[in-house]
Amino acid sequence: MAETRSALVVDDERDIRELLVMTLGRMGLRCDTASTLGEARGQLARNRYDLCLTDMRLPDGSGMDLVAEISQKHPETPVAMITAFGNVEAAVEALKAGAFDFVAKPVDLAVLRDLVRHALDLNERRKSAPPADAVAARLYGQSPAMAQLRGTIAKVARSQAPVYIVGESGVGKELVARTIHAEGARSTGPFVPVNCGAIPAELMESEFFGHKKGSFTGAHADKPGLFQTADGGTLFLDEIAELPLAMQVKLLRAIQEKSIRPVGANAEVPVDVRILSATHKDLAALVADGRFRQDLYYRINVIELRVPPLRERQDDLPGLAEKVLQRLSVAQGRVFPPTLSPDALDALRAYAFPGNVRELENILERALALAEGDSLTAEDLRLPKPAVPAPSAVTTSPAPGAPAAPAAPASPPLMVPGQPAQAIDPRTLNPRDTASSPLPSYIEEIERAAIQQALQENRYNKTRTAAALGITFRALRYKLKKLGID
Repeated sequence: MAETRSALVVDDERDIRELLVMTLGRMGLRCDTASTLGEARGQLARNRYDLCLTDMRLPDGSGMDLVAEISQKHPETPVAMITAFGNVEAAVEALKAGAFDFVAKPVDLAVLRDLVRHALDLNERRKSAPPADAVAARLYGQSPAMAQLRGTIAKVARSQAPVYIVGESGVGKELVARTIHAEGARSTGPFVPVNCGAIPAELMESEFFGHKKGSFTGAHADKPGLFQTADGGTLFLDEIAELPLAMQVKLLRAIQEKSIRPVGANAEVPVDVRILSATHKDLAALVADGRFRQDLYYRINVIELRVPPLRERQDDLPGLAEKVLQRLSVAQGRVFPPTLSPDALDALRAYAFPGNVRELENILERALALAEGDSLTAEDLRLPKPAVPAPSAVTTSPAPGAPAAPAAPASPPLMVPGQPAQAIDPRTLNPRDTASSPLPSYIEEIERAAIQQALQENRYNKTRTAAALGITFRALRYKLKKLGID
């Protein structure tokens, strides 16, 4: 005989308690009740529950305190917050504290039943999830910034709320998303990452929602979309800022309705997917400019999670570099990983790492491939040299009391053709250096150098490269073809 599952209902209003107990009882749950924070703590000390529903305001405290205590002391018990209608701020705070979900008063019984079924189903999956410590070890770092990040991840992993991951390129936003998935109740389900900037606009609807056979030219068979592939798990929307406005509307509806309509289908298909999203752009600024829908922004940004850049966690560099070298050595079949010499560590600490952890991995992989000894030196790292400032113009000191000569207006640096990492000041150019070449040819060389550098910095992702250069994707394709850049 299956064990009867139980729930704890915490609310100071008697009629609300009776309504919740009646509804949960019809779903086969045994219910205990409490009208105060103190009573709830006593019940939790004596019994184990499969679910807890608590009101926000209690006579002797806040339901938020109960959410935090259950998350810390009874992590196997999902807890949902009952909030006043329209109190979005309280609901978000509850989710950040570790609540599984929330329901607004007056309670919609259909919504409540769906929430309960979802909580119990995910609780069963949680029992087979891997230990959280084993998963969190992937996010290495002893710095306060990383400790805070791991603590926040542990809380949001217990929730089902959408998480918006913010951070510069290369900080490890997908790794954070994978960790949230792996530490949560959906860990036994699929984790489906998708780069929104890599899907052609005309194929987006089919890629996200799937299509039916014969729905368009080339649709030779039914194809499930990304939402269906991620059913029961997590869908990670990387570079979500790249979605065109038309697709943002359809994505918003899919998230709200928890169902999708494949291209060419007559009926919608229900999907159970948790949405995690990320971008290196400022979504709030895009919303203000009208380039990203405000309603979608608030839907995906229930919980915002910032991943710190590498320059804010300098103390983690030695250990992080060691971890990377160990992993690379195993991949290359080396018995012992090389060590970093003191001058190499000093060089790493002095470097700004605009590409963050991804750039660190690339630097160490290159050094490991080219170095011959068992210790990597600063020279082996081949770190990019900082741009050399242009020599100052020779000036004479003004006579006492005479006004100083006005400074020459600053000019933007130009890239030296063939040397994309070096910058020059146009004021130092000798006209005779370019007199032998037509001006259009010289400008093309400058364009070619700038585009090649941007491609390298963005790992040859053309969408990101176009954004970095401030031009459209179509313009970039035209220039690549015109300049003969492969």
